[in-house]
Amino acid sequence: MSSEYRLQRYGKWVAGPRTKWITIILWLAAAVLLSAVLPSAKSQENNNAANLSSKTASVQAELLAAREFPNGSGIPALLVWHKTGGISEPELAGIQQLTKQLEEQPLPEQQMAAPLHNVPLPALKSQLSADGSTLVFPVMFHKEAGTEAFKESLALLQERTAAVLGHNPFEEPADSGALLSARVTGPVGISVDAVGLFKNADVSLLLGTVVLVLVCLLLIYRSPILALIPLVAVGFAYITVNPLLGWMASQGFIALDSQALSIMTVLLFGAGTDYCLFLIARFRHNLKVENDKTKALLGAISGSSGAIAMSGFTVVLSLFALLLAEYGAYERFAVPFSLSILVMGLASLTLVPALLAVLGRASFYPFIPRTPEQQEERAKRKGKPVVHPERPRRFSGGFGSLIVRKPWTITAVTLLLLGGLASFAPRIVYTFDTLSSFPEDMASREGFTIIADQFTPGELAPVKVMLDTEGKQVDAAAVLEALPYVSRVSEPAQGVQNPAIVAYEVELSVNPYSNEAMDHIPDLRSSMEELLASSGIAGPDGKVWLSGQTATQFDTRETGARDARVIIPVVIVLIAVLLLVYLRSITAMLYLMGTVLLSYFSALGLGWLIIHYVMGAEAIQGFMPLYAFVFLVALGEDYNIFMVSGIWQKSRSMPLKRAIKEGVAESGSVITSAGLILAGTFAVLGTLPMQILVHFGIITAIGVLLDTFVVRPFLVPALTVLLGRRAFWPGRYVPIAEESPGSSS
Repeated sequence: MSSEYRLQRYGKWVAGPRTKWITIILWLAAAVLLSAVLPSAKSQENNNAANLSSKTASVQAELLAAREFPNGSGIPALLVWHKTGGISEPELAGIQQLTKQLEEQPLPEQQMAAPLHNVPLPALKSQLSADGSTLVFPVMFHKEAGTEAFKESLALLQERTAAVLGHNPFEEPADSGALLSARVTGPVGISVDAVGLFKNADVSLLLGTVVLVLVCLLLIYRSPILALIPLVAVGFAYITVNPLLGWMASQGFIALDSQALSIMTVLLFGAGTDYCLFLIARFRHNLKVENDKTKALLGAISGSSGAIAMSGFTVVLSLFALLLAEYGAYERFAVPFSLSILVMGLASLTLVPALLAVLGRASFYPFIPRTPEQQEERAKRKGKPVVHPERPRRFSGGFGSLIVRKPWTITAVTLLLLGGLASFAPRIVYTFDTLSSFPEDMASREGFTIIADQFTPGELAPVKVMLDTEGKQVDAAAVLEALPYVSRVSEPAQGVQNPAIVAYEVELSVNPYSNEAMDHIPDLRSSMEELLASSGIAGPDGKVWLSGQTATQFDTRETGARDARVIIPVVIVLIAVLLLVYLRSITAMLYLMGTVLLSYFSALGLGWLIIHYVMGAEAIQGFMPLYAFVFLVALGEDYNIFMVSGIWQKSRSMPLKRAIKEGVAESGSVITSAGLILAGTFAVLGTLPMQILVHFGIITAIGVLLDTFVVRPFLVPALTVLLGRRAFWPGRYVPIAEESPGSSS
């Protein structure tokens, strides 16, 4: 039984005259039942899920700090009080009254608050900044508390503050000289702001994506009915996958966060619409040569479903590779993204054909595709002359002819262009600075800016240095204070359960979230280990622990680098094997993988040029290379698979150069349309206020556009022309003779 016959049978099963309604009813029932029985993904969000494993050095240090120094082991909210003209004594008295309330009536999940009410006013004044404009003190919360609890506590804090001071300083401008202003920064403030950014962006992101896809489809096909078909399919896929993810999260199989769900929505609309367009374009083409709409649809299914299934499977497996990540944010992407693409692929192979079977030619109203015979018959009925509105594909056909005539020139020009852009990729500066990804007017970032201006930036998140002194006298404070990147060292504190463990709060002189601060972590650790060794204290298990945001960010960077080293080769191998199985050609697999990898590095290089030199960003978020790689390599291979499979099919009945020329012409419009929609959906992320999503959206959109307008229409077919029959090696392809002498490859 041939594969074409099997696909024809499959088409009759999902979109036959009798079965099409069964397919639609099954999808409708699945969407309704799953939504009614299972919890939604949104209800199972956990934005406080751990990103680092329990074996990571900073996590072990946090556990030690919680055990030995419980009073200072909570999560701090730094309250930054600022008034340009100087904080007055009545205002300081009001702040003291507030801290007294916090001691007597703690906020929900509050562990402790700085007892400023016990500090004499002259002593409190000495804690102000040099110009008397700023005061900073912490409120500690339990580690088990979630972001929602933090948000409720901060809202209650604002109410109490407004009652004490007579106005709400959290709503005053940060640079106000007339009234006292307040901001919450530190880990608690950053956590609340980060979740708020994603939560506020969900609705706008969804609406923006839907509107973009709808407008693009209307412009491409000029049919309101057809524009709705992919959106209906994506809607059913989303309604189906949403409760499945919610159930998996409720059972503890996976963890969901706002970032993953936001990007999943974009991925569904972008990739899902692409798969629908591949089938719709083939159906539209068949309707112009086949009178029977059912035969035309079955031909479209058999002609495109293999490429659609292969494309979807490639993306699913590539995204599943993120399960190998040790960093939680990477790992949490794997199941939502891969499951959504899997369900969307099923919808495009079942629901979309069923909808097209029901609507038939009316799907394309008012520009209904008809055969020449149907056009003549329709013209006779209306008593009008026959008009053939279809025009030859001048642009895509011209591209095909140019590629066949000048493959060496096309290859050289595209390689120079992509290679030139890729040369900027090694120059990219990466950052793990969480605050830099926030808008400048975000409360936690404003608070940090005030601290950095008035005190030292390290006060925002000090490093807790813990030593096991084995009861010996060790002057660690002197060594720490001598380090050039340390601005202040606290008095030592002894462990509760093990008094031999001594801790110091170390404030750095640089931004604790910056690369520079993270680069100091190994030196900070080694200086303490050398001190212990010189004091006769050494052990195989280590005697030094570093906790705090800088240590955590350092481990985040190291873990992310490890994940990239593991996942990138795995994704390359997975896609290579799938291409080899599908195309049965080692040569094709190698040059298709090579073009997509070159496109990825080119996207990084061009993205850096835009983000750094045009937008003025000093660095790109450090998570970008792996995020962009998984998406661009997997999604970029989609277009190659769709075009090359068409060339492969045509080459069985015509000379290879003609197959390439016609394959480029036929796939040109649909892949261009799909690429524009996919790039547009990712570009929507660039409108969000979170810099990490802006960078991700820009780089991914650039990569998709490079695949759409450079790699697919020029480089890949040019290489295929140059390779000739060798492009099919080791397959048993015997090319049909070229039509004109000297034209064979």
